[in-house]
Amino acid sequence: MNLFICRSLFVSLVVYTSMVFSTFDPIMAQENAYPLQMSEGKKSHRPAVPGVNGLVTAGHPLASIAGLRILMAGGNAIDASVAVLATLNVVRPQMSGAGGNGFLTYFDKNSGDVHSLTAAGAAPKALVANERIAEELNKGIYAGVVPGLLGGWVSMLKEHGTMSLSEVLMPALEYAENGHPIEGSVVQAIESQQDLFRSYPSSAQTFLPGNKVPEVGELFKMPALASTFRKLIEAEQTAAETGRSRVEALDAAFDRFYKGDIAEEFTRFYEEEGGLFTKEDFEEYTPIWGNPLHIKYRGYDIYSSPPTSRGGMEVLMQMKLLERFDVEALGANNHTLTHLMIEAIQVAKSDIYQYVADPTQFFVPSEGMLSPDYLSLRSQMISEVESMTYPTAGKPEGYDQTSKEFWNAGKNLQLGSNREVSHAGSTTSFSVMDKEGNIVACTPTHGGSFGTGIVVGNTGITFNNGTRIGSTSPYSEHVNYARGGQVPILNNSPVVVLKDGEFVLALGTPGGETIGQTQFQVLVNVLDLGMSVQDAIEAPRFSLFAAPNFYKAGAEITVRIEDRISVDHFEGLQELGHNIELAPSYSLGSIQAILKNTSLGTFMAGADPRRAAYAVGW
Repeated sequence: MNLFICRSLFVSLVVYTSMVFSTFDPIMAQENAYPLQMSEGKKSHRPAVPGVNGLVTAGHPLASIAGLRILMAGGNAIDASVAVLATLNVVRPQMSGAGGNGFLTYFDKNSGDVHSLTAAGAAPKALVANERIAEELNKGIYAGVVPGLLGGWVSMLKEHGTMSLSEVLMPALEYAENGHPIEGSVVQAIESQQDLFRSYPSSAQTFLPGNKVPEVGELFKMPALASTFRKLIEAEQTAAETGRSRVEALDAAFDRFYKGDIAEEFTRFYEEEGGLFTKEDFEEYTPIWGNPLHIKYRGYDIYSSPPTSRGGMEVLMQMKLLERFDVEALGANNHTLTHLMIEAIQVAKSDIYQYVADPTQFFVPSEGMLSPDYLSLRSQMISEVESMTYPTAGKPEGYDQTSKEFWNAGKNLQLGSNREVSHAGSTTSFSVMDKEGNIVACTPTHGGSFGTGIVVGNTGITFNNGTRIGSTSPYSEHVNYARGGQVPILNNSPVVVLKDGEFVLALGTPGGETIGQTQFQVLVNVLDLGMSVQDAIEAPRFSLFAAPNFYKAGAEITVRIEDRISVDHFEGLQELGHNIELAPSYSLGSIQAILKNTSLGTFMAGADPRRAAYAVGW
């Protein structure tokens, strides 16, 4: 069906959405230190959304609808995902964009295979991190990595898509050119970065129209980004008109971005502003398709992202560390189960921060870290009756092949120049299912809010600030210290779950350090506790934070838990020795998930009320 015909038919079709109950406040803090437990009469604030021909659940309603438009026009899950990604660039510019990075996990229904895409760029080769203070590598002209996502969009279409780039960019292009009513969280993010934006005319023109912070609901446009999108479409269409194949036409768009006049504009801008990127940095980038990490868990096959994601390894290790315990018997809202999961997170993170790095430059003992025997041994560290001190890393098979710049985390580590502080991330996530049963889970990110905070010349694009602490280590002797030409570590780790070769669950979340932790909890809610997709998403969550960070054995661990738990739950965790703090209700993470009812064979999507995320189906 023609895309434009599909759009005209769209208004006459019934579209199920999770916009019901949209007046619910997702950041509802409680004053009482011991709040009442969530009412049994209302476990969730949004309905799960059914789909027969397709489902999209994303971090903004317009992004979800953009993906649905493509599905209704005959596109597959990959085509729809590129439309979602491009639209997120416009409606969630602080969290994702063509200049960002990200990971994708894809289940190909026809082959039964699961694939992983790493769309993450490296720091400029000229970077010498010790010459810069922490804030210079967090925001501004010296921060940033090569844009990964735009190349990922094109590679997705080449490898597994069916549509042209021009077709899937159309929803985003319309919002960029014609505008959309800007949402409150974007306005807040712009307000928080306005001083930096005013330092660069290109940033001010993009995010401060009329030289002011936009009002909530104001029609917000991104004409410079629209112009870049049109250049990519022009490159593709010109190549097609000269008889080149669909793949060659997509390559033409890729080359214009990374080797043509768009890359030249990137280079010009950075040279004039005294930055570090050169044309060679952009020319050498390529997205990477590979095998995801995989475990067996109670009869399920769980897949997630390989390094340079630390989150994929983390969530899979956490599941295996928990597997020896009878989780179903413990049940939901049980402080002992929460305790066991807290301990599993600590054990996993001690290994993650020891061994995960850019696999193109360092050996990562992934197989040893996921070995059932190794994880069974590490699981024995977990006691049911007391909490542990944050441990040192273990010694999985292959640990002795790692670089000398890996070290067994200790207490006497030397910082790089003024680089102890960690910076929060800004990420989003979505999941898509098409009528053929192909599944995408994807988690893109700008790193911190708006990435570097600098719109690069006339492109409308900001780069991911992957050089910041959080994506890099503060310790100059560690492999993950910021280095020129090296891909920083991300926590993005979208998950796909199969059973007997059939799809069961797809999910992903933003949340920086908490991504793997949040996904772990929702996986347990569904696979062990049998929750529905929306109940699993909305159940109270916790997250671990480490002082000074998770690199150091013996770090002080604080557990923040959403304040809808019971008094008994709170006090039970304290009695086990945990340092517990209450977090506002509905404040940790933002899961977007699709779940199959295996007994009925039907599919439902859930969207997290913690952010302005929505699910749609048809």
